[in-house]
Amino acid sequence: MQFIKENYDEITTQIRNKCKDLNINYESITLIAVSKTFPSTYVDFLFRNGHYNFGENKVQELVQKYHELKNEKINWHLIGHLQTNKVKYIVNFVHLIHSVDSFKLAEEIQKRTVNLNKKINILIQVNISGENSKSGISPSEVKNLAKNISKLENINLQGLMTIGSLTDDRILIRKNFKDMKNLYDELLIDYTDFKYLSMGMSSDFDIALEEGANMLRIGSSIFGKRN
Repeated sequence: MQFIKENYDEITTQIRNKCKDLNINYESITLIAVSKTFPSTYVDFLFRNGHYNFGENKVQELVQKYHELKNEKINWHLIGHLQTNKVKYIVNFVHLIHSVDSFKLAEEIQKRTVNLNKKINILIQVNISGENSKSGISPSEVKNLAKNISKLENINLQGLMTIGSLTDDRILIRKNFKDMKNLYDELLIDYTDFKYLSMGMSSDFDIALEEGANMLRIGSSIFGKRN
């Protein structure tokens, strides 16, 4: 598994260099290693090499890896679509839920966390590209959803997440990310506790950083191509 370490060193070097070019503090960037479809041994290897934040798309796979590794120091991120009936399986250990896109889902998270007497960190997922294949709410609905979520005592709303357009058109991707940063900045006026603008993956993290992302979700550049 040495290739994982080599890939990780390469991608973090690229991120460091981009941050230097943009005069950004590298330590202000949170890198999520997206381990979906890869075995828990890969997660354990990278954790032992100093990385703590890992992202999964599916609840079942997230729960399985959590139990296989039983490592309380790993920060697990749910970055994929979350159904209300699956909230109960992850609220006792998840570090950050990136994909809240309805008040109904937020209410379910609130209900489950009250029972556990804990707070859960979440991001609102925004479908900035308007593609039907993507989850997330429309930009016009974000302010209203944020307002309603902010009333839920056991939820910490920490920012926004998006996925850029599924295209090779980097001009369009840049527009997506620029629009997200503008939306984030608008909300930051009222939600001063916001921490994260999660956008940018292996193919477009450089554009995301240029447009203001401070949380990246990198998978294939670390673990290799998925089947």
